[in-house]
Order: sequence, then C-alpha cells, then structure tokens
Amino acid sequence: MYLTDRSAPAGADTDQGRRRGLRPGVAPVVLVLGTVSLITDISSEMVTAVLPLYLVSTLGFSPLAFGTLDGVYNGVSALVQLTGGHLADRIRNHKLLAGLGYGLSALCKPLLLLVSSIGTLGTVLALDRTGKGLRTAPRDAMISLSTPSGKQGRAFGVHRAMDTTGAMLGPLAAFLILSAAADGYDAVFGVSACVAVLGVVVLVLFVPGRRQRGTHQLIPGERQVTEAGGTTATEGKPPVRVREALALLRLPRLRALAGCAALLGLTTVSDAFVYLLLQRRAGIGEQWFTLLPLGTAVVFLLLAVPVGALADRVGRHTVFLAGHGALLTGYALLLWAPATPALPFLVLALHGVFYAATDGVLPAALADIVPEQLRASGLAIVGTSQALARFCCSLAFGAAWTVWGDGPALAASALGLLCCAAVASRVLRPTAGNR
Repeated sequence: MYLTDRSAPAGADTDQGRRRGLRPGVAPVVLVLGTVSLITDISSEMVTAVLPLYLVSTLGFSPLAFGTLDGVYNGVSALVQLTGGHLADRIRNHKLLAGLGYGLSALCKPLLLLVSSIGTLGTVLALDRTGKGLRTAPRDAMISLSTPSGKQGRAFGVHRAMDTTGAMLGPLAAFLILSAAADGYDAVFGVSACVAVLGVVVLVLFVPGRRQRGTHQLIPGERQVTEAGGTTATEGKPPVRVREALALLRLPRLRALAGCAALLGLTTVSDAFVYLLLQRRAGIGEQWFTLLPLGTAVVFLLLAVPVGALADRVGRHTVFLAGHGALLTGYALLLWAPATPALPFLVLALHGVFYAATDGVLPAALADIVPEQLRASGLAIVGTSQALARFCCSLAFGAAWTVWGDGPALAASALGLLCCAAVASRVLRPTAGNR
C-alpha cells in the first residue's frame, strides 16, 4: 500500500508533500525538478552568456546573421515541443522523455569545442534546442500533475526560481572562467558540458519514475475500472492518439491562451538582442557583457515565487499581461531614457519582472483547462505557439536592425507590443471561472 505518491495528480491531497515542501502545496517532485533545472541552466547559460558577443564581436556576424541563428536556436525547440509533449502523454512516462531531452542537450555541449563553421555551429545549436524541446512539456507536466489546481502558480514559481538560480550562476561562472582561462571560450564550453552531465545524473537518480496514478480525467471512449488496492486504470484506448491531442484546440480557452501567447511573442525581442542593445546604449564594456543576464536572473529569482502566488490570487491572465507591460517599459527606457548609470539596472529589473510574471504563470494557467492525461500536449501547444512567434520576431528584428538600425527596429517592436497587448487584454478579459 502506498502511503503517498510523489507524482500524485492535480487535486490529490499529499500530506507528505505539504510537510516536506518548502511551502504549502509544493510537492517534493517540484523541488527535485527544480534542482535538475538549476544545474542544467548553469550549463546552458554559461554558453548563452558568451555566444552573442562571441558571434558578433569575435566572428563578425551581422545582426541579420545573428538574428537568423538565434531564431533557429529557438524555432527548433518550438517545433520539437509538440513531439515531446505528445509522446510523453502517449507512453504515459514524462520522466523518460524529459531525460532524453536533458541527455541530448548535455551531449551537444562538448561538440561546441569542435565547431569550425556557421553550418556546424547551427547544427549543434539545433540539436541542443531539440533536447530542450523534448524536455520542456514533460517536465512542466510533472510539475502541474503533482500540484493542486489552486497552487499551480506557486509551484511553477518555485521551480522557475530554482531554474533562475542556475541562470544567475551560469553567466557568473562564464565571467570568472573568461577572466582566468587563457583560452576562455573553449574553457567555458568544456565546463558547461561537465555541469550538464551532472544535471542528467540527478534527474535519473532522484526524479520519481512511476507513471501518474490516481484521479484520471477520461478521454471520450474510455472507461475506468478499479484495481486491487483502490487504484484506477483506464480501458478502451490506453495510448493517447494524435487526434486526441489536436482536439485540445477545440477548447476555446486554450485557443485564446495560445493565440495571445503567439501574438505577444511576435513582438518580444530576444534576450540576446536586449543585452546587445543595452550594451551599446549604456556604453558597457565588453568584459562586463556576460554579467548582463545576471541582472535579469536576480530579479527573476526574487520575484518568481511571490508573483506566482499573486497570480493564483488575482488571476494568472492579469499577471501575464502586466509582465508584458513591464517589458514595454523596458523598451521605452532603451529608446528614450538618457544613458545614465542607472539605465542598465532599470532595464534589467524590468526584464526580470517580465519573466517572473510570464514564464511560470503561462503554464500554470493551463491547469484548469487541459485534462491530466493530455497535460503535456496542452503545454506543448501553447509553448510552441509562443516559441514559433519569437522565432519569427528574431528573424524580423535582425533584418530590421540591419536595414534601419537598432533604434527604429526596437521602436517598431515596442509599438507592435503595445497593440498586441491591447488585443490580448480584450481576449483574455477575466470572466467567471476564467482566471
């Protein structure tokens, strides 16, 4: 007889989770997955922190070339998310798919030491993003299924805070390695590979591997039977089929959320471009460039949990839109504020607020929309719509910067974000039962 199941579905009352969690409603599996994400993000952000400057300043990439590569970097992940989410639901083993994704990304880190051309670099980065695409939806599904519906924002906030701790330590580690090592970039890539392997080991050893048990929301055509010990199983159609996952698009609230996420993503400038713009606007030395993501990460870390809890209380859609308001304010400062010493701190703070109000709040908003057995697929649909839109934004922004310059390109993005936020606020207007 199981006294508790660490992978209990949404709504399950897990006393052990309340006793052992850092906060009420945070299950142990959330903390373990947060640890895996923390370690993995140290590895990923070490590379991400040095890549923009390495490509633009060292290798001489134009903004258009970098925008294309950055778009591919995110676009591949978007396309693979659908596959990862559906397969995780189909085989009912989220840990396996997440593990494959983390493992593939870890394998790509040492390959960065061998690249010698833009084509090879693009292939390695695409494989790395394939790993991210495979793991994102299954990982978020494990978090969602282990948390009661009313505390989804808090749970995702805790996970994103731990994830962001890694995002904060990664650039710092890259900065220290570049300062101490003679062949700095190779040293960053080598250490990143070792850290990524550690994250995979923690996932394999400590994340529960049992399939989801307990309350199951039936897909049409299934029926429940009770097994010995009181557990339930489904008969009729055990594997989730593609058409059942695609049928989620018939849900009006999911369509609205996915559409608004995509609309806003079309005007969300890539982080790398934000940091390049800030460096030029504020006259920051190249030796300090790798520390700019650290500013965003610190604010994200401090606000992820309280903003997630706030979203549970006042409405996740409201907080999601407010986060884009903070991003719009950051764009305005980059365009029109004087280049004072306070400018980098203000822009990075607003950038961190944007992520705290959107990154975990968006998947949390799906908890009351998508059935448990299709949770990973639903997360993948919304995540893919957003990521594909940001892929298009990276391409368009890089082209606009090349043709018009950085100022007009950012002004166009800011105007577009303002218009898209106005449309999204009407579509996502809170109604009874729609938070």
